[in-house]
Amino acid sequence: MKAAEIRELSNEDINVKIKEGRAELFNLRFQMATSQLDNTARIKQVKKDIARLQTEMRARQMVAE
Repeated sequence: MKAAEIRELSNEDINVKIKEGRAELFNLRFQMATSQLDNTARIKQVKKDIARLQTEMRARQMVAE
């Protein structure tokens, strides 16, 4: 997910995406622990997406204050 796409989302949508990302990350880690994960690069990609979402949420909080 690109930063431009994230900026277009509402606060509620961003929170939902963060929760979905964390759930996916949990599942990917579980798959890696059981040696069922095929694409290990997906973990890094999901982490970056979560970080981008959190960064945008923090930026919006700072603007609101």
